[in-house]
Amino acid sequence: MITALIGILIGTGLSIQTAVNSQLRKFVISPYLASMISFVIGALFLTVISLVIGSPLGLSWELMVHEPIWIWLGGVLGVIFLTVNILLFPKLGSVQTAIMPILGQIIMGMLIDNFGWFHSRREAFDGYRLIGICLVLVGVFFAIAIQEVRHRQEKSSENNFNLWIWRLIGIVSGMLMSTQVAINGQLGVVLDSSIQAAFVSFFVGAITLIIVVGLKERSFVKVSNPIKQKASWWVWFGGFLGAAYVLINIYLVGQVGTGQTVVLVLFGQIAGSLLIQRFGWMGAQKTLIDWIQVVGLFLILAGVILIRMF
Repeated sequence: MITALIGILIGTGLSIQTAVNSQLRKFVISPYLASMISFVIGALFLTVISLVIGSPLGLSWELMVHEPIWIWLGGVLGVIFLTVNILLFPKLGSVQTAIMPILGQIIMGMLIDNFGWFHSRREAFDGYRLIGICLVLVGVFFAIAIQEVRHRQEKSSENNFNLWIWRLIGIVSGMLMSTQVAINGQLGVVLDSSIQAAFVSFFVGAITLIIVVGLKERSFVKVSNPIKQKASWWVWFGGFLGAAYVLINIYLVGQVGTGQTVVLVLFGQIAGSLLIQRFGWMGAQKTLIDWIQVVGLFLILAGVILIRMF
């Protein structure tokens, strides 16, 4: 029971991280700078954890040279996922920002499992997974398309087209997230340490974003904007939530297995997105949740359970 509660809470924390980082972006302006702050804080947090438990931080040159290049790219994919979520949040709202990447995660996760990409264990596509993906697609339709039809929102075709472009971007970011999980899983095997793998992923992500911000923004002075403008303390908390998400995922996989961990975390993520949108937490726009949207979210959850646990 406690393990299940931890999984749900960390999934909720992932939704809160997106809202927090979106709020941070309002102060620093740049989504890249907001992502950089989050990754740097997460990397520093994991550094402290690694030093406390005695996990090594460095890597041998021989290991770096002989392993395939993709094994070090998990942090880069994490950067893309986090930055895209910051961009999606004000465009789509909390719920859709959670739903679209989940759909992408499921699609890419099944492809990785079916073909054994990134040295993953092969799990052939079967009937349960087919039913699961159908439930997910119906759930997405209920949560998004039917809601728009029922409310008869007065939007131009151009605006609707733009929304679907953002939704597609969200799906692609979710596919990258599943790829990151597979890559970091293999990195954990190679390093024989999940903690070190998480640190390497965050470190690579932080360095990538520092370079991107240096080239694109040409200045880091806006990092102090939240302090100057007396922002709430929690705008700095996204990095801790991201690092905690990685560490607790590692713990849960060892306790209940990958399938149950994914289900618990996604349930928490869906519940968190609903709460954020319903009550307008972390500066999000407060929006009433339609009952058919809730039905759609639970259909998505049912599909995820079929896909990940059977």
